[in-house]
Amino acid sequence: MTAVKVVFLDRDTIPSHISIPDLAFPHQWVSYPESQPETVAERIRDADIVISNKVALTSDLLAQAPNVKHIAVAATGVNNVDLDYCQQQGISVSNIRGYANQSVPEHVIGLLFTLMRSIPAYHQDIRAGEWQRQNKFCFFTHPIRDIAGATLGIVGGGTLGQATAKLAKAIGMNVVFSERKFAVTCREGYMPFSQVLEQSDAIALLCPLTEQTHHLIDEQELKLMKSTSVLINTGRGGLVNESALVEALKSGDIAAAGVDVFTQEPADINNPLIAHMDLANLILTPHVAWGSDSSISTLCEILVANIEAYVNGEAYYQVV
Repeated sequence: MTAVKVVFLDRDTIPSHISIPDLAFPHQWVSYPESQPETVAERIRDADIVISNKVALTSDLLAQAPNVKHIAVAATGVNNVDLDYCQQQGISVSNIRGYANQSVPEHVIGLLFTLMRSIPAYHQDIRAGEWQRQNKFCFFTHPIRDIAGATLGIVGGGTLGQATAKLAKAIGMNVVFSERKFAVTCREGYMPFSQVLEQSDAIALLCPLTEQTHHLIDEQELKLMKSTSVLINTGRGGLVNESALVEALKSGDIAAAGVDVFTQEPADINNPLIAHMDLANLILTPHVAWGSDSSISTLCEILVANIEAYVNGEAYYQVV
């Protein structure tokens, strides 16, 4: 068998301490830490298989790489690949699924505990000398709410939503699933979107970003939520109007928010959330909810399995 050339365009999207399993067929492996747009065409020109996590693979670039027959996306989202062009040209595309079913739910629950118990706010108060001013063995400057008995509204009933629900129920939460925002009727096991916002003590966004879900949570939706409620977004940044969220946190329309995803990533200093990250009721993490070591190791195993399935003429987590 002739050696297959495999080019990984952005290896640094996987931490260096995580190993990628060896491919079980003759191959030439070329790995780049990252790839700027102007470098991609040359790097994939004679590749047979291209691996990309976030590097864009447009029709213009792929047209310059006639040998490419498979694109292995090292993530779930495939919006960085021109799928229509791939389908027209017979280029198969695979993605990664089901690898973060433990990591993302744990991140959601971790943010809920942290915010509902006002842990960052108390940390800030201690740093500001509030304990010494109060001169008592403890002090209560922020509400502390129990997780058990609280209602978690989940937007997104897929694998991650179901896994989050299972974990939330295990710690005593009541869980309700939201129907799609503009749905006329509700599927069994779902509640109307607005009703979920009104009744939940916390909302977790675990749905994809589409034209229909862009700014799913905006000023009006934030005002529907309880003033004591917490919003957690580990879905996609565009699900939430970030400026409206900051205003809701400052005005007290909602109690707190935990955000792992941003409209633009990396988020720059002009992002409203970054500009107000000193708020005691806001926690930001850099799109790492998925990124436990075990999850990334599983991702790498699925990535290799996808490539080997292609070489063997099989379909495994194939998108196109």
